Amino acid sequence: MEQQNDLQKRLLLALALSFAVFVAFDILMPKTATNLEQNQTAQVKQSSTPQIVKSDTTTVQAPALTQSSSTPISTVKALTIVKSDKFIYEIDELGRIAQATMLEKKYEYNGKPLKLLNPAWVKPLEVRFSEPTLNAEALKTPYTTSSTTLDISNGSGKVILTQKLSDTTVTKELTFYKDGHYDININLSTPKDYFIMPGQRPNADHTMYMVVQGVMIKQKNGTLKIIEDGDAEEALTLKDVEFTSAFDRYFTSILYNFETPLTVYTQVTKEENALLFVEGKASFKLQGYLGPKESKVLASINPKLTDAIEYGLITMIAKPMFKVLSWINDYIGNWGWAIIIFTLLVKLLLFPLSYKGMMSMQRLKDLAPQMKELKEKYAKDPQKMNAKMMEMYKKHGANPMGGCLPMLLQIPIFFGIYRVLLNSVELQGAPWMLWIQDLSQKDPYFILPILMGASMWYQQKLTPNTMTDPMQQKIFQYLPVVMTLFFLTFPAGLVLYWLVNNIFTIGQQIVINNAYAKQKAAKAVTTKK
Repeated sequence: MEQQNDLQKRLLLALALSFAVFVAFDILMPKTATNLEQNQTAQVKQSSTPQIVKSDTTTVQAPALTQSSSTPISTVKALTIVKSDKFIYEIDELGRIAQATMLEKKYEYNGKPLKLLNPAWVKPLEVRFSEPTLNAEALKTPYTTSSTTLDISNGSGKVILTQKLSDTTVTKELTFYKDGHYDININLSTPKDYFIMPGQRPNADHTMYMVVQGVMIKQKNGTLKIIEDGDAEEALTLKDVEFTSAFDRYFTSILYNFETPLTVYTQVTKEENALLFVEGKASFKLQGYLGPKESKVLASINPKLTDAIEYGLITMIAKPMFKVLSWINDYIGNWGWAIIIFTLLVKLLLFPLSYKGMMSMQRLKDLAPQMKELKEKYAKDPQKMNAKMMEMYKKHGANPMGGCLPMLLQIPIFFGIYRVLLNSVELQGAPWMLWIQDLSQKDPYFILPILMGASMWYQQKLTPNTMTDPMQQKIFQYLPVVMTLFFLTFPAGLVLYWLVNNIFTIGQQIVINNAYAKQKAAKAVTTKK
């Protein structure tokens, strides 16, 4: 029973410390290093003999990926420029999207338009053949184009790319749309085993945070497989695939077909990243998308594409939270106020449980002297001590487990909102008010983190504390300072949520403290009578 008496405070401590560890991991764990200047494509773990994979009807050789003199370097010359009011795609001489430049101001990096693709990595729409000789020829034979410039600001535009090889002629008919998606129609004059790639993930996240990035494969039966960068272990073959996605924190390159399922293979690079290969046909149609993971944009193209938005292991909880936040934002038009209203809704939803838990903690605080006496009196008889404590709890209506459930519920809720506010591209460039003009960036004057630390300290002063362990007392004493230091560089949207949560909890605690004081006073009057 003595352990149960301390359970609430230990849970509270565990919640605070687990978050501190979680935050420290995000800040201190280095992301995979990239070299934007290196001018070579990624090598892969593969022997000199191409791997053989089996489909239902034929035996297909995996694409030739070994680094060799025939592997293409990043081409400088753009064959076709695709322009819209939000982005520019550059298609190079090998029929690939060599670069995608985001034109919206909110995506700027170091004061310049953001470029999504790493010049040293495999590009979207790159074609690889199973036959090594043909593949080597294809990787150095330039395409011709039907148009050098496409302006799709008012709708869409089509370009036809042609590559004449010794054994076949490849024709890519690409139709681009202003929302960032495109149709692909590939025809080969002579059937050959080949693959088309969504490319490696965008390399547009330059923050310190440890966010999920890598590849995703969604199958028709609903199975969703994510392979994080640095965690790919083996080559895979997956059938009945609806879409493949190579993604970073905010952006993605997708190939998809929701009518005719795709067959997808993966290979592993030397950095243990996964490369995606979609098996093609002599006449092959599919769709693609390259751009930000904006929920409304993806839903307008096809609602199934919103599955490409993920938040790591806690996606199942985070996605509904984002929908509620987005719904609130649609009405008030400000993500900052949406965060505040969402936090209030969560506190109201949990208030009945919080009320019971906090009232129980107040009773336990009042019973602390009697608990200490029982511990000293029955120190040599734990069984009798527990029985006496149970009698005391029953007599005074105290429940040592009463405050546990609200704390346990807050853990998944907090980590869910943490991932939503850290991963949602909608917050990029989204202002709140006054000095907060971008909720995805840190507070430039550190006002929110300091207020958050102060509110955390004041909340501790109001909360009943029965801690007797000196180490736990010291940890709690310095926790507001530690958390403030962690939050100095965190996105303002996340700090705003934590600050508002603290303020509402303080208000909640004041209400409950007053209610408990009135109960005690009424009980004292009744007892005197």
